[in-house]
Amino acid sequence: MQKHVILAGGSGFLGCHLAAAIVAAGGRVTVLSRRPGQADRAGVTTVIWDGRSVGPWATCLEGATAVVNLTGKNVDCRYTASALAEIDASRVDSVRVLDAALGACRQPPPVLVQAASTAIYGDAGDHPCAEDALAGEGIPPTTCVRWEAAVAAMRAPVRRVVLRISFALAADGGALDRMARLTRGCLGGTIGSGRQWISWIHVDDLVRLIQRAIADPTMVGVYNATAPDPRPNADFMRALRRALGRPWAPPTPAFAVRVGCWLMRTEPVLALTGRRAIPQRLLAEGFAFAHPDLDLALAALYPRR
Repeated sequence: MQKHVILAGGSGFLGCHLAAAIVAAGGRVTVLSRRPGQADRAGVTTVIWDGRSVGPWATCLEGATAVVNLTGKNVDCRYTASALAEIDASRVDSVRVLDAALGACRQPPPVLVQAASTAIYGDAGDHPCAEDALAGEGIPPTTCVRWEAAVAAMRAPVRRVVLRISFALAADGGALDRMARLTRGCLGGTIGSGRQWISWIHVDDLVRLIQRAIADPTMVGVYNATAPDPRPNADFMRALRRALGRPWAPPTPAFAVRVGCWLMRTEPVLALTGRRAIPQRLLAEGFAFAHPDLDLALAALYPRR
């Protein structure tokens, strides 16, 4: 049973879903957050940390069931030199400081579940990317390689599970919420060429996967946290329009995406590139996806009234 789980960086939408599931199963959660003033709620306590240095928060780790590290600056921003430095530091520093805190525990949690990203594969075209695929080139893969290298360098005596998380689908947050709003406004057409692959996972399956990684001592190393039904962007947007009951929408050419991203202060690489990630290890180990099909997953998120 997940009696006491530490969620580092757990104040985002994924952390909220995971905390709710742990509490519903009879456990309790301590969220390590940089945001002061986070209100505690039933079964969930918030403790302030900076993600860079060991402080009073470290005492929370003693005797805990697990640590789940979701820390990382949102990559939905302009890739200025300062933003890239902050993106890298928020990921690497959090791993290093957790390693130090875990190493100082008399009774450390037995497992660390570490968030990572399928962006490590870069813009991989049509090539299926299982866990043994090589890292890609460019800014996102470089960040991901540094991130995972920090996990590999940990010295704390804990089991480590690295989940390369794909596009997490939820109706109440994340990038899908923005895409749904644009689609409802008749802007849900194909983006760019439409051939870039979108790997995705329903948030409920992602929460179940994290819970399994906590509980199953045989899970060790890197896993692709993605459903077995990646789709090209054109197919994905068509499925989203169907789920929302919207008609055909005109495509958004690459140059318009670049202009829109500049106005929205984000990077076009997030929309114009993709990868076809495959959950090879999860399938081999018998993980049963509740939402393995994109159309059914979107229908579950946006039920018709």
